[in-house]
Amino acid sequence: MEKKKVLFVATVVKAHIMAFHIPYLKWYKENGYEISVCAKNDYDNKGDCIIPYCDNFYDLPFERSPIKFNNLRTYKQLKDIIDSKEFDIIHCHTPMGGALARLAAKDARKKNAKVIYTAHGFHFYKGAPLLNWLIYYSIEKWLSRYTDILLTINKEDYKRAKKFKSNSIEYIPGVGLDNSSFNKKEVDKNEKKADIGVQEDSYIILSVGELNKNKNHEVIIKAIAKMKNRNIKYLICGQGAMENQLKELAYKLGVEEQLILMGYRNDIDEICKVSDLFAFPSYREGLSLSLMEAMAAGLPVVGSDIRGNSDLVDNGEGGYLLSPEDVNGYSKSIKAIMNNQQLSGKMAMVNKLKIREFYIENVLKDYSDIITKINKVGYR
Repeated sequence: MEKKKVLFVATVVKAHIMAFHIPYLKWYKENGYEISVCAKNDYDNKGDCIIPYCDNFYDLPFERSPIKFNNLRTYKQLKDIIDSKEFDIIHCHTPMGGALARLAAKDARKKNAKVIYTAHGFHFYKGAPLLNWLIYYSIEKWLSRYTDILLTINKEDYKRAKKFKSNSIEYIPGVGLDNSSFNKKEVDKNEKKADIGVQEDSYIILSVGELNKNKNHEVIIKAIAKMKNRNIKYLICGQGAMENQLKELAYKLGVEEQLILMGYRNDIDEICKVSDLFAFPSYREGLSLSLMEAMAAGLPVVGSDIRGNSDLVDNGEGGYLLSPEDVNGYSKSIKAIMNNQQLSGKMAMVNKLKIREFYIENVLKDYSDIITKINKVGYR
């Protein structure tokens, strides 16, 4: 019997396929599928691009911007691949990966290929700029007619997607958190603190995410400056265009020695274990894996009261959710948690319990039920 075939499509490999979808590729492999991936090789050293469980990798020149000429070339290449390989399932991700794949798969759907699109956070959301609604909402609503299953990973998106024309709208609790590293790995806290350059008695606030406007790290720097407590260290794990801007802000506010930009790290689980508080003040999120990891590590949270964050953090129980620009609110919330060990411990326990429903084994169970339904009854 010929193997069934699945194609995963996303804009990039390292920052998306490798970050979120390896458990799903493994699941397909264990269930007898031949697995293909179409994405851009975004590794600095191209030879490092080795995707586990992948049988066929197609390096296509995806661009995040819809107006880039490369996307026309990518569309043509992607359509040739889809039309020639006769995939049973095409699962696409990221805005451009999702758009191009669904357009390229129109003919394949007529031959009974099933197209799944996971929305990792619509660009239209409560509080989004009007331009986002005018452009992205219209595009997503139009593309939904070429989608057999639209998967949403937070409740706001799920409710909104109910108005679209996809054959089926499903909710799953995120892409799934692999909690094994947080449960199994032991860390010598003093040794790790020395390794990252902080004193043993430092109070560590951690953020994880790109250094960009959306992640809004500036508000935490401003909040720390208001507290005038030199014992606080603010660690940010991530890279991005705003590195110098954040350094300049910290210098201007007199907290340059308290800000530690860690760059890209592959030991986030260990850094979580020596941190005291997780700060996540983004303007926009889908359902953040970084926030899930922090909760699994038992960190209380101060973050923005936005879609995704509110799915994960129970405000007042697992931490505090505030307006993204509320400097005073962040300062007061950090101080309240920092100065009350009983409160901090309670929030840590609440988060550890809450995050269990988002573990990868639970999400994969929901996902496998959806794929089983496809194979049994179809969606058209």
